[in-house]
Amino acid sequence: MTARTARRWPARGATLMCGAGLLAGLPVLGGCSVGPDFRHPAAPSTHFAQAGRPAHTDSTADADGMAQTFNPGQDIPGQWWTLFHSPALDRLVRHALDHSPTLEAASLALRVAQENRSAAVGALFPSISASFNPARFKTSRVYSPVPNNNSWLYTVHTAQLNISYQPDIWGGIRRGIESSSAQRDALRYQLEAAYLTLTGEVVQAAVGYASLRAQIDAVKDLTAAQQRILDSSIRQQALGQLADADVAMQRAQLAQDQAMLVPLQQQLQQQHDHIAALTGDMPDDPTPDFTLDAFTLPQDLPVSLPVRLIDQRPDIKVAEANWHAACAQVGVAVANRLPNIQLSAQPGVAAATIAQLFTPGYGQWMLAGMLSQPLFQGGQLLHEERAARAAYKESAAQYRAAVVTAVQDVTDSLNAVRADASALAANANAEKAAARSLGITHARLGLGDVSQVALLTAQQTELQARLALVQARAARLSDTAGLFQALGGGWWNRQDIPSGKKRSG
Repeated sequence: MTARTARRWPARGATLMCGAGLLAGLPVLGGCSVGPDFRHPAAPSTHFAQAGRPAHTDSTADADGMAQTFNPGQDIPGQWWTLFHSPALDRLVRHALDHSPTLEAASLALRVAQENRSAAVGALFPSISASFNPARFKTSRVYSPVPNNNSWLYTVHTAQLNISYQPDIWGGIRRGIESSSAQRDALRYQLEAAYLTLTGEVVQAAVGYASLRAQIDAVKDLTAAQQRILDSSIRQQALGQLADADVAMQRAQLAQDQAMLVPLQQQLQQQHDHIAALTGDMPDDPTPDFTLDAFTLPQDLPVSLPVRLIDQRPDIKVAEANWHAACAQVGVAVANRLPNIQLSAQPGVAAATIAQLFTPGYGQWMLAGMLSQPLFQGGQLLHEERAARAAYKESAAQYRAAVVTAVQDVTDSLNAVRADASALAANANAEKAAARSLGITHARLGLGDVSQVALLTAQQTELQARLALVQARAARLSDTAGLFQALGGGWWNRQDIPSGKKRSG
């Protein structure tokens, strides 16, 4: 057997088996389905959760500096954002879920797919339609009168049923239903992905808003301290104890740091508008005033094993469902190239008057059967089958790419959480050192031991250290939320969806 023959054997084998069943008179109308059968793919061979990484992060005594512990196999709650213990965040996420037009559109797309799948099932049943056709005729005198009353003018009332049925011999219809079911599943998982994306973006936006607020407060605190130093310098200048150049440098430093407020305030307003868009509101609607201190950093973090990750990530489930749909389409394309049977019946009544329609003797019927076999369509059916097989392989590659991306996301999120803890500890130490250095420099300046330049340098170092510490705190909260999102967000534990549609296993 050649390689080319081997590739074609599954379809030909199914054809021969079904054909043999027909010849033997077996009930094969629902027993054969040509094309490959889809099987749930195996888990990826990776061990990112056991690769010798530490079981917990670094810790520090500062805010949000507690250690986080990684727990392989720990489940994720459906409302994972509640682990941050922020009532304002809980209300904002719920408001977004209730008013997001993106989520509503995804839900309606799923409804469309469900109705399309139900419509596809109808092809398994006979098609029945009824018609009533009253018609008035006049026969030329060249001919004999047509009706039995020898009249040249007559009326015929025809009531008829049209029944047609195409047995699904090769399973092409069932493969089409299978494809529709898979497409419905893909849209269901896309709805879960939209849910996860929306909740993740709302949490990230809230943390970003709190980070910007903290940065603005830090700049305002330090510029207020610089203003007090400038006022003191101006008094010393008036007494002749400080040169004009020193006062000018302090004034320039204050103006430079105050200028940092403008872009930060602009970013804060943009973040406010972004939150409003996520929640389906207008920009002029109020937004909760989030602060970093209002969030509690979750200390127990889940780490899903690869065998569970492929069932937890909505994007992987979407890719799998698309792969399944493409697999079923191969069977549809194969069935289109095989012989088909069409059965039809037309029972009815034809009468000269309405009353005769309900009396015996005026009935008529027709029974017919047709066997058809495509012979020549210019290669259309052959190329459609080849295209379906290529699309099947394409979907398989896209599924593998989705798995690789998912593993990368989880690995990057784990590394980010670990790095954030170390960065927070380092920035906390740097901020403490910068604050102590500024205090010493300011005291020595009063004694004349250091220059004004040293004070300005210490002020700038203190400002940068405080901003870096704020950003490190926000990064730790943000990347923790990113880990929950990378692991699937616990959608299978949601209480607002039927249990039969949750992740199995």
